[in-house]
Amino acid sequence: MIYLIGPSGSGKDSLLDAARARLAERGCRIVRRVITRSAEAVGEAALGVSAQQFADMEAQGAFALSWHANGLSYGIPREIDDWLAAGEDVLVNGSRGHLQNTRLRYPDVLVLLLTVDQAVLRHRLLERGRESLIEIDQRLARNARFSEQLLVEDPTVHVLDNSGPLEQTVERLLVCIDE
Repeated sequence: MIYLIGPSGSGKDSLLDAARARLAERGCRIVRRVITRSAEAVGEAALGVSAQQFADMEAQGAFALSWHANGLSYGIPREIDDWLAAGEDVLVNGSRGHLQNTRLRYPDVLVLLLTVDQAVLRHRLLERGRESLIEIDQRLARNARFSEQLLVEDPTVHVLDNSGPLEQTVERLLVCIDE
């Protein structure tokens, strides 16, 4: 399992879209997440469901992983376990806050932390227009603290810098997966 994490605005969805064909050539599946807000699904072709639908799916055991963050619920379909058992690589757009639980379930997970220069990230968040300036600045401070802490606590995390051209990041992603 490959677990891609990073702050909102770091470009996870853009990276996955740009790498999709090359990952498929390597037999790597990109998992389609289930999210409780369909607007959140725009960039990644996620399945948008209502909060009640999500709760029902979770209660029925439909998810291998699930978490709640920023007022939304996220689920990774249980079918990934079949893919992994068949020897396939599976790439999950995950959550930094859920990493510890993911490691408990999938101890051999390859964790990739997508980072981006703070100025670039601030610009992307401003362009997105979902948050106020104060909220963006708070998010940036929280992201910096979280990433620093994660790298200190877990030296096995691979860092991918997405501040430059997207194709460079795609190349670094493929190198990390092939190692």
